Amino acid sequence: MAVLEEVLQANRNYAESFGTKGSLALPPARQFAILTCMDARLDPAQYAGLKEGDAHVIRNAGGRASDDAIRSLVISYKLLGTKEWFVIHHTDCGMEFFTNSVIGNLLANSLETAVLGPDGFTDVGQGPGSEEGKYIHWLTIDDPIQSVVEDVQRIRKHPLVPANIPIYGYLYDVRSGRLIEVPEATTAGTAR
Repeated sequence: MAVLEEVLQANRNYAESFGTKGSLALPPARQFAILTCMDARLDPAQYAGLKEGDAHVIRNAGGRASDDAIRSLVISYKLLGTKEWFVIHHTDCGMEFFTNSVIGNLLANSLETAVLGPDGFTDVGQGPGSEEGKYIHWLTIDDPIQSVVEDVQRIRKHPLVPANIPIYGYLYDVRSGRLIEVPEATTAGTAR
């Protein structure tokens, strides 16, 4: 069965037992938001004890505080009433395995999927590629703990973020499933 059919079948099964979920309120019931990575090994509903309607979960590559992530957090607060935010990066993140230069060069060579080996990513595709990848800041990660600190600081200093929202910084351990506080990030995110 193709992935498309698997997804559609799963949706049919889900819809059959949807019950009263259609009446969930628009604002998140537990009034918080999580900014985290899109990595398939992370399941915020599991690691944060969420059920549908509980919280906003904003995901992108690396869980970075990009302009778009901050846009979502501001909407979450301003229009939907969240009162606390979490920035949760994780160990063994794919964003640690390349730099802006590496991905720019890979994309310039071809648009096909690269392969990760012991020496980093290798492009096995045949062109054409595009030089446009060299003009994007990919928000790669040198140090996962420092990236949490930087993202919490960026959010805290943003002029559209109210000082009264606490922002917590954590690292999710993909080997144990545990959230590990990054104290410097949580200190930087303290509500004022």
